[in-house]
Amino acid sequence: MMRRILLWVLTLFVAGMFLFAGAMKLSAQPMMVAMFGQIGLGQWFRVFTGTLEVVGALLLLVSATAVFGALLLAVVMIGAIVTHLFIIGGSPLMPIVLLAISIAIVYLRREQIRSLLPAA
Repeated sequence: MMRRILLWVLTLFVAGMFLFAGAMKLSAQPMMVAMFGQIGLGQWFRVFTGTLEVVGALLLLVSATAVFGALLLAVVMIGAIVTHLFIIGGSPLMPIVLLAISIAIVYLRREQIRSLLPAA
């Protein structure tokens, strides 16, 4: 029971954070436009990243797809960490925390992944 509660608390927190961040990117908030301008790949990358964040958050909220949402968001956070460290600067603390929680969700839902793998 505690595991299930922990899983949903983590899931709701991460989904909320990514829905907010994705909405900021997709609504072209000036701070996001400037940050993605600094990255140098064009504003299409802001829209792409925001879309991945929103889709990942929505996948998290459905039990059957939550592990895939967590995996997707973990990959996005690896990219965010690398971007902070090597391109835009600033603290990568929030992406590191979100990566850690996304990995924890994958771990807590590892049976979902095992059920999809062929029996050895």
